[in-house]
This record gives sequence, structure tokens and C-alpha cells, in this order.
Amino acid sequence: MDRDREDIEFDAEGVTLRGWFYPAAGGGRRAPCVVLAHGWASTKEMYLDDYAAVFAAAGLASVVFDFRGFGASDAAAGKPRHEIDPWEQIRDYQHAITYAGNRPDVDADRIGLWGTSYSAGHAFAVAAMDRRVKAVVGQTPLISGRRTFEAFVRADIINPALELLATDRAARARGETPGMIPVVTKDPASMAALPTAESYAYFTIARRDRNPAWLNEVTLRSMEHMYGYEPGPYLPKISPTPLLMLVAPYDRLTPGEWALAAYETAAQPKKLVMLPGGHFSAYTGESFKLASTAARDWFAEHLLTR
Repeated sequence: MDRDREDIEFDAEGVTLRGWFYPAAGGGRRAPCVVLAHGWASTKEMYLDDYAAVFAAAGLASVVFDFRGFGASDAAAGKPRHEIDPWEQIRDYQHAITYAGNRPDVDADRIGLWGTSYSAGHAFAVAAMDRRVKAVVGQTPLISGRRTFEAFVRADIINPALELLATDRAARARGETPGMIPVVTKDPASMAALPTAESYAYFTIARRDRNPAWLNEVTLRSMEHMYGYEPGPYLPKISPTPLLMLVAPYDRLTPGEWALAAYETAAQPKKLVMLPGGHFSAYTGESFKLASTAARDWFAEHLLTR
């Protein structure tokens, strides 16, 4: 563990969120700060500390946190853990921005936002709505929840899958236990939120090496929320906030071609960086070095020089 890292917690309108604060190297001044959170069903231990360390070394503080119901963060009263509601997570990002801006060692006028996969979509929405964000980075981003859901579910079982979600909604209204679904399975033909071999490999290794306490489950309602979530239309509204998009053209989970098409809808200032490998490659190895360096340089350009 980084000895300079501080365990933190903050209020999100009655829900306690927890994470880490990484001070900027050098200290002794109010530093710019990057707020980071993970993608679908992941926790902060799954490689986000590596990104925060890169940013800290460059003079950028970081707030890294778990969304509500995941990792060290609490769930809202009466809500199950491991439920992914994109709009609740968007508000969690905004609460984290508020927390960062209220710290005496952070310059509230120089806050950046970093997201990856599902949370990259959140970062786009927040940056379009919240002008406290002065620079944003979206890595291998989700562009369309509906298209992604339909890509995961075979055409012949789309309607039965939607009926299952409706049945779960009715059962929850009766006070029954929320239905759950594995995040990943070894057999891509089995029912899972992310039914790909690449997803299974990533979560299996990340749990083994980074967070053995991680649980392989999300609520069925999380899939319903994904089906109705469309962050792509926020991209044209991010300007004048500087946008960096990191895209893996061979990404098959959040397809690279969708991200490239969405990038074209964003206005300047913006920059595109292509990453080798697939969806999860950016967390380790040479792809991590490229992704973290590009994000670091983007935040340094737009936050350190303000």
C-alpha cells in the first residue's frame, strides 16, 4: 500500500462512500485533483491505485472511491448491495467532486474526472452537466447501454430476458429478495452480465491478485438499468471542457467502432488516443503505460497550467 495514501469517507446524501486520497507529490500547496471510479461491478482495488499513483507523481492529487453498494462503500438504506444504477453512480461522482473541492489541500477550481468502461459513460454525463469538471478522460467507454445489452443477449432470447427483468421487478415490489446474476462465467454461453471470455479472465485475475473479497454478482435490475442508459448523447455537450477519449479498436465489450463514431460527435477541445489490445488491456502492461501516461498528460495540460 502507498504510505502516503489516506483512507477517506464522505457523505452522498445519507450514503457513506469510501475510498482513498492520494496527495500530489511535493505537497505544501492546493493541488489540482482527479476523481476516479471503476466500471461495471469493479472496485477501486482493481488497478485504480496504479492510475492514482501515476497522477500523484505528476503533481495531481487523486480521489479514488467505490460506488455505493460496492467495495468499501455502503449501500443506501433499503437497497441491495451490488446494484448498478447509472444515475446513482453519476450522483456519487458529483459527491466525490464536492468532497475533493472541500479539502484544504485541493484546488476546487482544478478538478478533473476519469472514468473507465461503464464509468467512462458516467464521466461524459457529469462533464456535460457539471462545470466544476475542468478536464475529463473516458477510457474504453460505454456509449449505448441498449446496444450493449442487445449485443450480450442472443436475439432469440431478448424478449424472455426482458420478461425476466419484469418478473424480478414485480417480485421486489412484493418484498421478495432481489434476483442476482453472475458478473462473469467461465462458459460464455451461460447467463452472466458480461458473458465474454475476456471478461471472465479479467475478473478472475483481478480478484486473485487485487481483491479476493470481490463477489461475482450484480442484481438483475442492474441489467434493466443498463438497457435504458445512453451516455453517448452527452458527448456533444461536454465542450468547452477538454475531453480525452482512450479507445481500443479491438474492444468487443464496449465496441471500439461505437466509441470512434461517438468521438466524432464531440466538439473541441478533444483528443483521441488508440490503445492496443481489448477492453481490459489498459489496466496492465504496455497498454496501462500508454493509457495512464496519456491521461496524466491530459490532466497536466489542462489542470496544472490553469
